[in-house]
Amino acid sequence: MATPLRSYTLKLTPEQAEKLANLLNSGNYIKTAVPYTTIAVKAENFIANLYTSGKVLIQGAGTEEFVKFVLEPQITGEALLGNEEAVNPEAFTPHMGIDESGKGDYFGPLVACSVYTDPTLSKRMMDIGAKDCKALSDKQVLSIGEKLRELLGPNRYKLVAIGPEAYNRMYSKNSNVNRILSWAHARAIENLLESIPSCPKAVADQFGAEWLIKSALMEKGRSIILEQHHKAESDIAVAAASVIAREQFLLHLAKLSQTCGIQLPKGASQAVIDAAKSYVAKHGPDALGKVAKLHFKTTQSVLQQNLL
Repeated sequence: MATPLRSYTLKLTPEQAEKLANLLNSGNYIKTAVPYTTIAVKAENFIANLYTSGKVLIQGAGTEEFVKFVLEPQITGEALLGNEEAVNPEAFTPHMGIDESGKGDYFGPLVACSVYTDPTLSKRMMDIGAKDCKALSDKQVLSIGEKLRELLGPNRYKLVAIGPEAYNRMYSKNSNVNRILSWAHARAIENLLESIPSCPKAVADQFGAEWLIKSALMEKGRSIILEQHHKAESDIAVAAASVIAREQFLLHLAKLSQTCGIQLPKGASQAVIDAAKSYVAKHGPDALGKVAKLHFKTTQSVLQQNLL
């Protein structure tokens, strides 16, 4: 049974974009503020973002229904769903995608991943089920991540993992998460260019000023075209990178939990605070930096009892 479509991207003509904007404006949708969009709306089971470039992004459980019964018959006049190469040809050109995992997790590393794709790899990654990791369960991430790595082999994806201790040292020097992200993305780009020097373009999510990544690139990386987009996970290479990065984060976190003898949860919830307090009680406050990103406000909640 095919997995229901939950994300769809299409480049519209100016005339189609105008028709869609009018349709969304007149429909029973909640308008939202999204950078670089002509209009962005939220429906009961999907969101629709129409960007100033003419690209439309549909995401959510109602994606397939909206595309089949509204977008195609009323806007494009063509049944393109299922023909991804015709819909989004850029995703099938040779390029790399970069994404990271662990940025919002108190425990564990920050992991960046770069993935190379071409027409053949793009189709096979779609068949495997590569998509934005946020739309997948942990079990799916671990399964799909392993399959993607087997498909790509060691030369068509690269990982940069920054453990908590190294992360804390980097943060103490510049107090800027985006600079750490930029460094990790730049290293992931450079490392993949070592094995695929002909790769012409890198696509990443928009998390900060473009110059942050460019300034962190070395000689090889400075020759590549760098594109940053909001919702870049709609690109198959970025989606695959997001899955592999999350898979590796989960594996690192599990190993860290085993090493310290305490189950370290994801995220930054109350369960995380409780686990951190248990860790401090067992290993002492000075050891917290071995498993956690200390700049999180969570640290204050964890250590306040030691400051009394």
